[in-house]
Amino acid sequence: MILRLFRNRHALFLTGVLLSAPVGISVAACFSGAAQAEDMLSANVGKPLQAAQSALAAKNYAKAMQDVDAADAVSGKTDYETYTIAQMRAAVAAQSGDTAAAIKAYDVLIASSRTPASAKQQMMMAEATMAYQAKDYARAVPLIEKYLKAAGPNPQMQTILVQSYYLQKDYKNAARVLQDQVNAEIKAKKVPPENQLQFLTTCYHAMKDDAGETHGYVLLAKYYSKPDYWAALIHVLATNAKLPEALQFNLLRLREATGTLKDPSDYMDIAERAMQRNMPQLAVKVMDSGYARGVLGKDAGAPREAKLKAMAVSRAADVKAGLTAAAQSAASAPNAGPALTTGYNMVLAGQVKEGLALMKQGLAKHPRFPDIALLEYGMAEMDGGLSKDAAATFEQVQGEDGARDLAQLWELLITRPPTK
Repeated sequence: MILRLFRNRHALFLTGVLLSAPVGISVAACFSGAAQAEDMLSANVGKPLQAAQSALAAKNYAKAMQDVDAADAVSGKTDYETYTIAQMRAAVAAQSGDTAAAIKAYDVLIASSRTPASAKQQMMMAEATMAYQAKDYARAVPLIEKYLKAAGPNPQMQTILVQSYYLQKDYKNAARVLQDQVNAEIKAKKVPPENQLQFLTTCYHAMKDDAGETHGYVLLAKYYSKPDYWAALIHVLATNAKLPEALQFNLLRLREATGTLKDPSDYMDIAERAMQRNMPQLAVKVMDSGYARGVLGKDAGAPREAKLKAMAVSRAADVKAGLTAAAQSAASAPNAGPALTTGYNMVLAGQVKEGLALMKQGLAKHPRFPDIALLEYGMAEMDGGLSKDAAATFEQVQGEDGARDLAQLWELLITRPPTK
């Protein structure tokens, strides 16, 4: 994705500062407000420059440059005459598209004490954009950096700096400049532009930097919560060979919550797994979402889907009716499983405070997979409407088996800024 910010639109600001005064008359006022009495053009210099002005107005660039060269060939020129010739050369070169000659003339003007600081910055910008437009990216990079050092941050110039690096396949520096921009925007509490984050992710991908690419998708999912960005993040996790079967159910739930679950069979899979975990109310919740999204109930599988939904509703009613007895049994059980499952069912049934308390008892009983158990506790907090508490719990989840990665994605999902 290459952004096109500049076209051939910068007729040099010097173009309008051409010679119109008679030969022998001071014309410094045409270029700056610092005219001095000795700033005069001799006839030998002034006449060819006036001819160059006329040729430039007629767009006869070759003739204009010949006249500039004729003026430059005069011996014994004053500093002022040399400066004026450089101005005219820059104007002719810029309008004719001779980038190298224009930049060379600009360098003379930039180095001169006659040029005001503000004008020098404009000249630096013109040099850089001309080199970029000429696709001379190797020359454009140092010119842009020189301008940014003198003038300070400029989003447009930083963008063409990124592009100049990228188009030379210097992805590392392109990513560096982009990341600096993104960091500054986030620090200023601004939302980075989506295309900027896309470009950053593209640079990391080109570098084969998996961690960097994931970082880019995290930012995209955080600020622009679109299914495609979540799908990219979840794909990284789904292809993790270390992800245990116990987390597959949670991964499916994340796909459903982020809108990346599109196939009816996937919704059926989640519902069936929830039923197997003795959490039928969760199966009902997921299937209701599938119907609301228009994924379930539309094709030949609709009767089977309706049958599973009815079964889940029936079992959910039975589980709810037996929650009090199940909670008493789970509290006295030596292992963690009953307290974790029953506590979650209580949360889903609206008994959030009591259910979370029971789940905490389960966490204290040293579950076989403590990281996964803590992740499920955070999920229960989230399903109970306690997003802030859930985010804090997800922060605590550790483990290299995928539990921490999943917890971080859930935290990202529930704490992301609202999309516009």
